[in-house]
Amino acid sequence: MSQESSNDKKPTIPPYMKAISGSLGGAVEASCLQPIDVIKTRLQLDRSGNYKGIIHCGSTIVKTEGVRALWKGLTPFATHLTLKYALRMGSNAVFQSAFKDSETGKLSNQGRLMSGFGAGVLEALAIVTPFEVVKIRLQQQKGLSHELLKYKGPIHCARTIIREEGFLGLWAGAAPTVMRNGTNQAAMFTAKNAFDVLLWKKHEGDGRVLQPWQSMISGFLAGTAGPVCTGPFDVVKTRLMAQSREGGELKYKGMVHAIRTIYAEEGLLALWKGLLPRLMRIPPGQAIMWAVADQIIGLYERRSLHIAPS
Repeated sequence: MSQESSNDKKPTIPPYMKAISGSLGGAVEASCLQPIDVIKTRLQLDRSGNYKGIIHCGSTIVKTEGVRALWKGLTPFATHLTLKYALRMGSNAVFQSAFKDSETGKLSNQGRLMSGFGAGVLEALAIVTPFEVVKIRLQQQKGLSHELLKYKGPIHCARTIIREEGFLGLWAGAAPTVMRNGTNQAAMFTAKNAFDVLLWKKHEGDGRVLQPWQSMISGFLAGTAGPVCTGPFDVVKTRLMAQSREGGELKYKGMVHAIRTIYAEEGLLALWKGLLPRLMRIPPGQAIMWAVADQIIGLYERRSLHIAPS
């Protein structure tokens, strides 16, 4: 490769900086949006129609369990988001480096999709599934008395699951989680880059730092498609993670069996239960995360790579 072609390549942000930017963005997102996640989980687990909608569900939780109940599971959720975004952003950067053209340093749309899908699969298996099993088990518990709750906290919950269901109990619902996260991240990374270029003429490595509101708009739009496409995977994931062997056999035997059972017993639309709160949580969550991450990455580009805005 010639020195000229090497110089033509855009400077790249190292994966560890992407990981740091994602983890900080995830911590801010978790703190802001946990109540919507609690409501989404309760709606998805509601088979008897106790909750009439998002507002009714939220007000019922506050009335019967107190305001703090809307932040149930925050510790595993915040830890989970921080680690998940660090792994997602870092691994996506590694995959993108691998898929870049060795001569030009450019990344094709197919390469971007594959990088996002790989990052989604990796985060689903390494982080998302066990953390969400614990989070969902904690969120589905109803009541005010700490003594009457089966799970006293995230550590106790994880230990109880391992003792009663084995170590693999923490990976209940892994298949739909892999499908959901892989598809989501393939779409999200591709869409975020496309919206940055289309709306703001922003290219990675050009030294420009988007304003937080610009990052929020791109992130919000990029985060809308995934929930609609992956709704059934999310519902099935939640049902599989929530069930335990206590009191008999498992109702759902796996991803395909769960989809068939839910469709037969509750109808087609039940596979998109909780879609509205997902749309209320994921796009705003992406908006918050990218507003933080883009500022950190942009600052690194200008200070460490010494790239002047083009």
